[in-house]
Amino acid sequence: MKKEFAIPPVQFPSGGNPPAGNLQQRRVPTAPFQSSRSSGSSIPFLSFDIGAATASSSSAYGGPIGGGGGPSGSASFEDEEPLLDELGIHPDQIWKKTRAILNPIRIDPTIHRDSDLSGPIILYLCLCLFQLLSGKIQFGVILGWIVVSSMFLYVVFNMLAGRNGRLNLHTCTSVVGYCLFPVVILSAVSLFLPQGNYGRFAVAEVFVLWATRACTSLMVALADGEEEHRGLVAYACFLIYTLFSLLVVF
Repeated sequence: MKKEFAIPPVQFPSGGNPPAGNLQQRRVPTAPFQSSRSSGSSIPFLSFDIGAATASSSSAYGGPIGGGGGPSGSASFEDEEPLLDELGIHPDQIWKKTRAILNPIRIDPTIHRDSDLSGPIILYLCLCLFQLLSGKIQFGVILGWIVVSSMFLYVVFNMLAGRNGRLNLHTCTSVVGYCLFPVVILSAVSLFLPQGNYGRFAVAEVFVLWATRACTSLMVALADGEEEHRGLVAYACFLIYTLFSLLVVF
């Protein structure tokens, strides 16, 4: 005896059975975010075009980048200032100020009104180099003496001038550094002089008087009318450059 089972009828969508071609088309995997050509709507997708980006940037800035052709374009390398000027180092100005020290009788103080520290640093390094060639490592000593001597001359001069003192510490440091040029020459000359000779003291005295004369003239001229204190300023400058010359001699 056979037993019959009740099988529910199969119901298809209202459109009827799908054709076999559509079933096969549905089974084909498609890449994500890939738009279908058959459908009218497509998924927007960002595309990067190098040529379009370059053209848009060129039109936005008025010309090609780095060309400087447009009115509002970015600055080119030719329009940039030299590196030494950006750092505040002017070799022609340093040379003029150093050359002015060569004649201690007639020094032009107008050149030293714009004080800077690049020239004194170069002279400081030259002095340290000549001392190193003579077998003396005195980088820290010379740098410390320059700072102390600049502060000493600044305090002495402003105490003498009182309320009329117009000399700042930056100017004092610049003047003391540039007037160190005779001591630098002394350190170079002492390399060829024998040790323990009295001629070294005579030569050192000449260079000390040279540096003292130059520094005193510049300090008095830059202070605008402090001639009555020339002797005291000269004494302070003489002490300063005597200390530097003792480093060279001994």
